[in-house]
Amino acid sequence: MTPDVDEPEWLRQSRSLSTAEVSDALDFFGLPGSAMGIQSMSGRRKLFGLAFTIRFAPIDRFQPGTVGDFLDRLSPGCVVVLDNAGRMDCTVWGGILSQLAAHKGIGGTVVNGVCRDTAEAEDAHYPLFALGKFMRTGKDRIQVEAYEQPVMLGDVRVCPGDLLIGDDDGVVVVPHQRMRQVLTKALETRAVEAQILDAALDGMALAEARKKFGYHTLQRSPTALTG
Repeated sequence: MTPDVDEPEWLRQSRSLSTAEVSDALDFFGLPGSAMGIQSMSGRRKLFGLAFTIRFAPIDRFQPGTVGDFLDRLSPGCVVVLDNAGRMDCTVWGGILSQLAAHKGIGGTVVNGVCRDTAEAEDAHYPLFALGKFMRTGKDRIQVEAYEQPVMLGDVRVCPGDLLIGDDDGVVVVPHQRMRQVLTKALETRAVEAQILDAALDGMALAEARKKFGYHTLQRSPTALTG
């Protein structure tokens, strides 16, 4: 999702949100979204864009497919979400893809599995997130099974068009139909936390500042508050 001069103010402001802030907002609405185990591997550590999903499967010996001939399907600003079933023994993303994706203005790549050639992603300043790094190719081991279908990222389901946000703390997934609601809540919570910090810096006891501005209930869902 590339910035647009006509995009709404709430979306423009949301580009600066951290995964922690968004994770708290997801908690408030009782939504999953914090992708377990996914971490920044290389390149720029900030990720923000809508998901283009690809699912891999073990190679079909009778009708073998390809591993990585999908780049021309991608639109600038999208985030490529590759589900290799959490496999750690072979890659689905490497240096050629990182360089070409950076050249095309792709927003980043997130892998439910491993990546390789991370130095090339670093040189291209291309955001690359995964469960880990491993050098062995996926060629003749896996193949693309489906495009633009629901996939898994860590322990989180990702649908095409869902919002992916990543930083040094990992990756969160926001359902497309709840984007404005979740991001607006995250921005509101950030403003309250700024008030708490300002009050504490001005000399108010932290416990008092947290109580005054309702810190302990900021991410607590309304259903939890009512029992």
